[in-house]
Amino acid sequence: MRKALAVGRKELRQIARDRRTLTILLFVPAFFLLVYGYALSWDIRHIALAVEDRDLSPDSRALVSAFVNSGYFDLAAIVDSEEELTRLMNRNEARVVLVVPPGMSRDLQRGRTVAVQILLNGDNANTATTVMAYARTIVQSESVRRRVARGETALVPLLTAESRVWYNPQLRSTLFLVPGLIAYISMITAVVSTALSVVREKERGTMEQVRMAPLNAFSFVAGKTIPYFAISLASAMGIVLVAMVLFGLPMRGSWLLLLAALSLFLVGALGLGLLISSIAETQQVAFQLALLSSFLPTLMLSGFIFPIASMPTILRAITYVVPARYFLVALRGIVLKGVGVSVVWVDFLALSVYAAVVLTLASIRLRRQWT
Repeated sequence: MRKALAVGRKELRQIARDRRTLTILLFVPAFFLLVYGYALSWDIRHIALAVEDRDLSPDSRALVSAFVNSGYFDLAAIVDSEEELTRLMNRNEARVVLVVPPGMSRDLQRGRTVAVQILLNGDNANTATTVMAYARTIVQSESVRRRVARGETALVPLLTAESRVWYNPQLRSTLFLVPGLIAYISMITAVVSTALSVVREKERGTMEQVRMAPLNAFSFVAGKTIPYFAISLASAMGIVLVAMVLFGLPMRGSWLLLLAALSLFLVGALGLGLLISSIAETQQVAFQLALLSSFLPTLMLSGFIFPIASMPTILRAITYVVPARYFLVALRGIVLKGVGVSVVWVDFLALSVYAAVVLTLASIRLRRQWT
């Protein structure tokens, strides 16, 4: 253990002198969190709305106000011709157009059903689908409000479905994406930083001196891991705190349990980086392998963005060897649900097994190079 600590102190001094490594470990994670946290969101707001009001009545103005006051739509223009409407849509100055038919107010007062037209710019199908759902919800809410104001209680159905959303009542996509970003950023920075550490020794020619020292492969691996683990853990906890301040990420569980989950995940990531560095001969190759083994699996196969249940059978099988899969389940459970060890112990066990396997493989690889 004394030899491992000596290697760790030596590595820590080298990190302090290496500005590139410090940047990767400390500043890049914060930068990624800010960029992805603000840019990556499924909540669509500030949708440019154009209105063609052919009724010009208090009821039509109330409907337009309902769209604007919802917080999703911004009134971009009032149009009175189809040519102007087409121009706005072609130039993307309006994403949706609300067309109010003439005589709407009169028909509503007589109890007739009125159909308002909603035109959407469909060049982005996902956005158009979401915007359509927003618009339909607003129109339905206005319809119910008007029936209640008219005292038409007999039209209320006998059975209604009243939804309740647990853990994320507002269905904010931020609360779904930010935990994934924490895993994504921590994985990449930890793997890349350690993947370059051993290769740097090879390129500088200091690896031969290390082999001549009274030091075994396990002590070398442990010593290489300790300083990066401490820095990566501090960086990851900083990311969590920043996410809570900037994006309103709650903390409903145990901080100690969160620290344990981060520690297991980072040990596995650091072990993977050391394994890559024991295979690669140049820093360029190590960097590319690190990105390939951490970026794509964490982004695509962890459940960060795409649900694992909807993947083909082969890909679902591959996700079982992706550590971010288990870390995300544990992280979301601790932070959003406030669960305890009895719920996430399987994920903790999987992270422990992964960390033990990659560290063992890294030690074996380095031991072969040692002799």
